[in-house]
Amino acid sequence: MLQKGIHPDVLSYNSLMHCFFKSGQPDEAYRVFRDIILNNIYPSTDTFNTMINGLCKNGYIENALMLFRNLQRRGFTPGIVTYNILIDGLCKCGKLRAARTILKELGESGHIPNTITYTTVMKCCFRSRQFEQGLEIFSEMKEKGYTHDAFSYCTIIGALIKMDRIKEANECMEQMIRNGIEPDMVSYNTLINLYCKEGRMEAAYNLLDEIEKGGFDCDKYTHTILIDGLCKTGNIEAAERHLNRMSMTSFDSNLVAFNCFLDGLCKAGRIDYAMKVFKSMEVKDSFTYSSLVHNLCKARRFHSASKLLLSCLRGGMKVLRSAQRAVLRGLRSSGFTGEARRLQSKIRLARILRY
Repeated sequence: MLQKGIHPDVLSYNSLMHCFFKSGQPDEAYRVFRDIILNNIYPSTDTFNTMINGLCKNGYIENALMLFRNLQRRGFTPGIVTYNILIDGLCKCGKLRAARTILKELGESGHIPNTITYTTVMKCCFRSRQFEQGLEIFSEMKEKGYTHDAFSYCTIIGALIKMDRIKEANECMEQMIRNGIEPDMVSYNTLINLYCKEGRMEAAYNLLDEIEKGGFDCDKYTHTILIDGLCKTGNIEAAERHLNRMSMTSFDSNLVAFNCFLDGLCKAGRIDYAMKVFKSMEVKDSFTYSSLVHNLCKARRFHSASKLLLSCLRGGMKVLRSAQRAVLRGLRSSGFTGEARRLQSKIRLARILRY
């Protein structure tokens, strides 16, 4: 373009900057931004939004916030899109306090926060286990007359389920249906999870039939929720049948479902069968090992837990620190202090080799 004497405009620069950020080259994107300034091209609001969004997505949230503040000092008036981009970036980095500060500034700026703004912060609150703050935001949205979409409702219902506030979760689901919001697969999974938490497995399976008859394709999360629900109600045989049914379908992975089943077997006291299932699993992750190690310790089978922990560490797999401490504590309390010392040395060596 330059060789042909065509001078790029701000739109061309914005597109190039966006491409560099998307391909994980923030330094190159910054050079483009600098060229805009040096070439006396007046940057647009989209230029600043692209820059702030790119910095957030590439993990440079502090730089994004610094740029935002510098622009404000130079007279730039951010719009709702700019605020939403920054709030989303702060939330995804777990900076809830900073996100709430920007949300407050947004309210004071004369702009009105929209559903996206509130839902982003609300979800961050729940992710950070600040449930009451999240519920406050949900109430604030209702007071201001915002209409909630399926995503907002599912976010709040999921949080209420985690808080064991099942009655309120049910009321929220009923309100969503009364408001005429068409459920999607996420909504259905949330409702199935709600039924499972209440131990209403028949209602969960009736809903599954309705979903399939309605032409929806149930995803692996649907089946995992049901397997977990069956395990928690003590119906291990039905959970295994469902897991086998899931294995015959075309899901790319059912590892989470296997992990739930494994944990259910252990909690039902069927540790030996859990070990057999564990050995048959082609794919295992950190949670698989950590869960089994924890459950072996609960069954006071500390030697088996120690062997499993060592095989995991040798394979380069991480195991939760809490699981490691449970094994060491169990060995010591059972009088195997020498074995506990040797295991601790091997754990330390594995950490050194890993890092």
